[in-house]
This record gives sequence, C-alpha cells and structure tokens, in this order.
Amino acid sequence: MFYYIIALAVIFIDQLTKWTVVKEMELGESITVIENFLYITSHRNRGAAWGILQGQMWFFYAITIVVVIGLIIYIQKLKKEDKWFGIALGLMLGGAIGNFIDRVARKEVVDFINTYIFSYDFPIFNVADSALVIGVAIMFILTLFEGKTKKESTE
Repeated sequence: MFYYIIALAVIFIDQLTKWTVVKEMELGESITVIENFLYITSHRNRGAAWGILQGQMWFFYAITIVVVIGLIIYIQKLKKEDKWFGIALGLMLGGAIGNFIDRVARKEVVDFINTYIFSYDFPIFNVADSALVIGVAIMFILTLFEGKTKKESTE
C-alpha cells in the first residue's frame, strides 16, 4: 500500500504543478529561479523525452498501459525486504500515470522545469519525468549492488 501512496503523491504533485503552469503562465513564458541554471518555462510536448516520436499518442497510450500493468504486478509481488525496489516502482508508477493523464486530457504533456547544466540547455521536463528517472536510477543502483552481492557470496 505504501508504494501506491508514493505513486499517488507523485501524481498529485505532478498534476498540481502542471495545472499551475498552465493556469498562471503563457506558453513559452520563462521565470528565472537561479540565473543560468534553473528556470520555470511553460512548454508542451507531444512526444517522449527530448521530443522524440512527436504526435504518436496511440503508441504512448499503449506503452503506458502495458508499463502501468507491469509495475502494478511487480508491486503486488514484492517482499517486505524489497523496500527500496518498491519505492522505485512507486515513483515510476506515479510518473507514468502523471504523463498519461496529460496525454489523455490535453493530448500533450506539460513540461516546465528548464535547467542549464554546464551551459547545456537540458530538455524541459516535469515532476512525472523526474519521478520516472529517479525510480529507474534507484532500480539501476539496486541491480548493481545485487549483482555485486551475489558475486561476492559465490566467491
């Protein structure tokens, strides 16, 4: 249940921030948070990360439904000791559903977090994207440590 609460929190924060950007900002408007590093920029995306696969909504609908079902199945099968794995799955579930809501309701995803990292203008993203990336990163780290632990135990 805890992992579903994480997903719901991600969805709530994601949708609240997107609603605020849509309501309070003009498309393309940018607000400086930290000069040359972080801006809130009202942007729309009809594709995936970095704007790839623009306009392929049915593809995104199908993929998201499959991913959400898979995440729920994995969460249901988790053991109590798999807490961090569950947190990662909860973050990923919330992120997937957050962007899915946009695609269904708006036919585009609202993005607004605009960062410059070492003068590179990173593609604009949102809370759902962040949750997905953090969830995948946690899973990646856990997988690395699990492989290392298994290797050490066989030696």
